[in-house]
Amino acid sequence: MTSPLTFAVLGPVRAWRGGSEIDLGTRQQRLILALLLARAGGAVSVAEFVDLLWESDPPPSAVNVVHRHVGVLRRRFEPGLPTREQGSVLVRDGAQYRLRLDGRSLDLLRFRHLAAQARSGSGEQAVELYRQALAMWHDRCAAGLHTDGRTHPDFVAVDGERYAAVRAAADAALRAGCGHVVLPALRQAAAAEPLDEALQARLLLALAADGRRAEALAAFADIEHRLADELGIVPGPELRAARDSLLGHQAPTSAAERPAQLPGDHPYFTGRRDVLAAVEQLLAGEQRPTALVVDGMPGVGKTTLAVHLSHRLADRYPDGQLHADLRGFDATGAAMTPSEALRGFLWSLGVAPSAIPAELHAQAGLYRSILAERRMLILLDNCRDGDQIRHLLPGTGASLVIATSRRRITGVAGAHALHLNLLTDAEARELLTRRLGDMVAADPAAVAEIIVRCGRLPLALALVATRSVGRPGLSLPEVAGELAGADGRLAGFGDAYADLEAIFSWSYQALSSGAARLFRLLPLHPGADWSLDAAAALGGLTPRAARGLLAELGAQLLVQPGDGRWRMHDLLRAYAAELGEEHDGAAERDAAVERMYDFYELSAYAAHLLVLPQVPLPEPEPSGVAGRAFTDRDEAMAWFAAEQRVLTGIVARAGRRGRPGTAWRIALAMQNFFQDTAQFKQWAAVAGTGLAAVGDDLVARALLHRSLAGACYFLGDLDGGLSHLDRARKIFERLGLRTEQGHVENNIAEIRLDQGRYDDAIEHAAAAQTLFRAEGNERGATTALLAIARAQSWMGRHEPALGMFTQAQRQFEALGDLHGVGTTQAWLAHTYSMIDDLPHAMAGWRQAIGTFRGAGAAHHTAEVLVAVGDFHSGHGEPVRARQAWREALAELDGTDSPIARQIRDRLISR
Repeated sequence: MTSPLTFAVLGPVRAWRGGSEIDLGTRQQRLILALLLARAGGAVSVAEFVDLLWESDPPPSAVNVVHRHVGVLRRRFEPGLPTREQGSVLVRDGAQYRLRLDGRSLDLLRFRHLAAQARSGSGEQAVELYRQALAMWHDRCAAGLHTDGRTHPDFVAVDGERYAAVRAAADAALRAGCGHVVLPALRQAAAAEPLDEALQARLLLALAADGRRAEALAAFADIEHRLADELGIVPGPELRAARDSLLGHQAPTSAAERPAQLPGDHPYFTGRRDVLAAVEQLLAGEQRPTALVVDGMPGVGKTTLAVHLSHRLADRYPDGQLHADLRGFDATGAAMTPSEALRGFLWSLGVAPSAIPAELHAQAGLYRSILAERRMLILLDNCRDGDQIRHLLPGTGASLVIATSRRRITGVAGAHALHLNLLTDAEARELLTRRLGDMVAADPAAVAEIIVRCGRLPLALALVATRSVGRPGLSLPEVAGELAGADGRLAGFGDAYADLEAIFSWSYQALSSGAARLFRLLPLHPGADWSLDAAAALGGLTPRAARGLLAELGAQLLVQPGDGRWRMHDLLRAYAAELGEEHDGAAERDAAVERMYDFYELSAYAAHLLVLPQVPLPEPEPSGVAGRAFTDRDEAMAWFAAEQRVLTGIVARAGRRGRPGTAWRIALAMQNFFQDTAQFKQWAAVAGTGLAAVGDDLVARALLHRSLAGACYFLGDLDGGLSHLDRARKIFERLGLRTEQGHVENNIAEIRLDQGRYDDAIEHAAAAQTLFRAEGNERGATTALLAIARAQSWMGRHEPALGMFTQAQRQFEALGDLHGVGTTQAWLAHTYSMIDDLPHAMAGWRQAIGTFRGAGAAHHTAEVLVAVGDFHSGHGEPVRARQAWREALAELDGTDSPIARQIRDRLISR
């Protein structure tokens, strides 16, 4: 008895005889079958086939070619069928062909039957029928056969049936209170049709119904931008109504989304009663401001007041507090961008990094949408101007921003300025009394002299009080006398700060020679703050010695510790820079900068090795400076995050200092960090800066083009990625660097696989294989073989794919490449599952799980477990499916990665 034939067109075109998949031959043969399946038993004329295969200028032999393809397909469906016999499956009806199908033999017909049943039903039963119908879809109709942006109208019509069913399923599920059931199908459809406002509106509602309001708001911000960018329109009524329903639904803020980021209140805060009273009056009025902007001269106590005020008001804002130092007046000029601040805030508010929009206006829209229903306090320190904070202000709602700036900020809607003057004599005396105690009352004349010498500036008064406490035998008249005789420099801030030179000089003279030297060198660091290791490199010190000197500087309030890093007030930084220029020779200062650049170049190299680069960089030349050592990947990633601004600053400056190698090496070292943290625009910017610095170094230029191709790939600019890869390939070809050419060819193959251009992928992977073999690079050649096997598998050529996967596994095992072994085992299992060879599929998946667990690759282990669960689910084994998905979720240890979200969707809906 002949095994029954079954067909699939709701995704890649496939066919089976019993449990064995049929090789459907060339792309043109699969296209012919796809159109026949889309007609679901309806007739297709030869003329239509000709138009399908050749959009214009068909060859004279086109009709004969169609007949030959039909003949080949007939014999694949009915082996042994004599030539020119039409058989019983693919039959001819005059000048037309059609497939004889029944309701069980084609997924499209089964989908239509279930969708019709669902439409005639109601409640949870209808929702379950819709879920079963939509679970048959694996991709677009006839996926992988479309080229040059052309999609046949019949395929488009079938896709339209899917989207109509998704919309109907969402409506039914929301009415029945079980929107989570169809959420996975709704996500897939919305991703496939990002401009379909009806689908996007239902996605927002389903996400909100599932308690994922932050993700829903992020989705709205993304579609709003996409509509404006691609169509030049604003969201329509249906999409706006869905958004409005999110904002109108009050939900309690979870503990995970209730940040408490305020710095500690100052223990010696005094005075400013007039400002505090003015704030209370403003907040009690009918026209409450949305922002209070404290402005004043450097050192006048703006940050101290803002932090104290934030703590006084915190209880009135129960949904939490956010804080960011915007570095608007940073000595390096590296102010925080609004986008950087928003990404940090959104992450703190519970938005997963993968859900944060890439564009500034979309980030700001999401941020305001979240704040609109919360009472939060946001502290923004060191603002440069209105443009820097405009996107960080809440649009509506009951939240409050407290900001500080050296400039009077005007033109920002809802902001009220609070100007901070110098302390009054009484406030200055109170400050000294809080710090020095009874000795202030004992000698009022000396106190008055100290206040005059300090210019009533809180920073100067604090420094003097700290110095006095550190010398218990020193009387206040002696303090006043030493201040009168001190000398210093602070020309950069103008005459108004001339008296501060004496104050700073008095503290500086109390330092040991080693601490004084480090103090003078610290302004050479390009960041707003620095680590212990960086300070040690700058001073040419051991970390232990640097730690002692920093503690000495901190005891004099000349530097400030915080979160494992150190920083310096801008006035003190300017003073230290002037001292350095006066006391340290140019050679010594240049040597300090060179040591610091060496430290960051070596540390970035060491860190990048632990974030698993595909092609590690060559090791930098030893310089006598030790780089930072890292124990694991997490530590390396944390270091990249903490030093990101410093590293990007060095990339920008190193070329001008005659160190182009440092610029491009650090740029390349950061690419995996940027990739893993989804900072694709920053990746492109830093790699572009590194490219501009390379000069005549052709190898570096090609490596950076290859890096930029990766950034383009993740930004969705596949054409841009191919352009950069083409430039890299030409350089490597000119230099005869075959291994590097091979990596480029493999990268092109990956893009072609992503585009569904499997023949092209095979061509480039084969070229890579040839290049790697010529150089004896077995790992590269095996990676290329793996790409070829993947393409063959997707094209339905399972027998040759299995042979290639087996060969690749053996070669990876010989190389000791656990990642390659595990990946190949997973693909072997996937391919066996496509031909319903369950024993081999399960054995391969178990091997892959063991390999990845042995390598500590939790992410890849979870991916394999998801595949196992999907297989069980598709074969009617829900208990085993859920077990595999739970194991996968456990591997990710509760992270909010995209894979974790997909697993949760599966566990909820199936």
